[in-house]
Amino acid sequence: MFLTRFLLRVFFALLSFPFFAKGETPYTTVDIFPAGNKHTHSSSIVQCPNGDLLACWYHGSGERTADDVVVQGARLKKGAKHWGPVFEMADTPDFPDCNPILHIDPEDRLRLFWVSVLANRWECSLLKVKLAEDFQGHGPPIWSWQDIVPLKPGPKFAQTMKQRFEEIKLNTAMWAEYARPYEDLLLKAALDPFKRQTGWMPRTKPLNLPNGRILLPLYSDGFNVSLIAISDDNGDTWRTSQPIIGLGPIQPSLARRRDGTIIAFCRDSGPPPGRVMTSFSHDNGETWNAAQDTTLPNPGSSLDVIVLQDGQWLIVYNDSNKSRDNLTVAISMDEGKTWPLKSRLEPQEDGATSFSYPSVIQSANGTVHISYTCKGARGSRIRHGILQPTQIKAQ
Repeated sequence: MFLTRFLLRVFFALLSFPFFAKGETPYTTVDIFPAGNKHTHSSSIVQCPNGDLLACWYHGSGERTADDVVVQGARLKKGAKHWGPVFEMADTPDFPDCNPILHIDPEDRLRLFWVSVLANRWECSLLKVKLAEDFQGHGPPIWSWQDIVPLKPGPKFAQTMKQRFEEIKLNTAMWAEYARPYEDLLLKAALDPFKRQTGWMPRTKPLNLPNGRILLPLYSDGFNVSLIAISDDNGDTWRTSQPIIGLGPIQPSLARRRDGTIIAFCRDSGPPPGRVMTSFSHDNGETWNAAQDTTLPNPGSSLDVIVLQDGQWLIVYNDSNKSRDNLTVAISMDEGKTWPLKSRLEPQEDGATSFSYPSVIQSANGTVHISYTCKGARGSRIRHGILQPTQIKAQ
């Protein structure tokens, strides 16, 4: 009897110990809240100046078609091992609130960007923002201001789209004889001011530039393209860049090279094979070249990239072009040209569980924190992962 009890204790202790297969990176995870039946997705994570972590996501009975969707959040106090209670961050009654993003500006003010979906259509989404200066206590931030973010892409939007389509030599042979070519449909829509000014959604965190400029990455499911909202007054007002055009470059994540070049790493929502796409800006985000495929696979899912404190780049993505599994972290030592160091964080491959839409930051002590959607038989939840970038090894 004694031996049986001892063996059981050893067995359960081993279950709680983090195992790592050969070549895998030591990685610990905790679910921010228990899995549930409602849809939970698209998280964002930041570190507060006092060391707390804040995360947010949207939660409801669906996405754009479910009017009960709200933005929720939670806090991990500095030094704590478990996340605090879930609280509400934003709710527009009878409208879905989706795609929340947290950002701390150069003046240490917290902003929440998200969209309220009108008419239950992504292309009718309305971009909103909340501001808080008191956000480092217990519970939710104390919001002091809220507004709509008006965006007004001008006539150059359509001109740039036409020019980039010519550059990538779009193949229209796939279209039926009586079907209008893909670019014709988009170019006609781009001439409509209302369509240009609505439906721009956030997914990844803004980028603070050394000159004080803030770049907020946005994308449109209506146009299947991206652009950048630009603020030169610390987020008080916003204007738009020229669009990022290609065969479906959406949900861009931004990183800046030492020479000032900014690279947008985009989800591929175009034709197969699915690949992470990149577009380059040499003028602080004003204009972007045509997006092109990289060698990194993409299954039509969001990804996120950061520049680490030592100058290396880190990307979190699904290392697959078929399904949202194999959540992977990779390191680049040449500012995004190659990614020789790679490790799978969630190596599930049978499709039973998906891991998607990562948000990644590096805290002040060098630790990398990742929040992402985890979905399986027990329902969906947001998971928080922790790793040390120095432990990522070449495969």
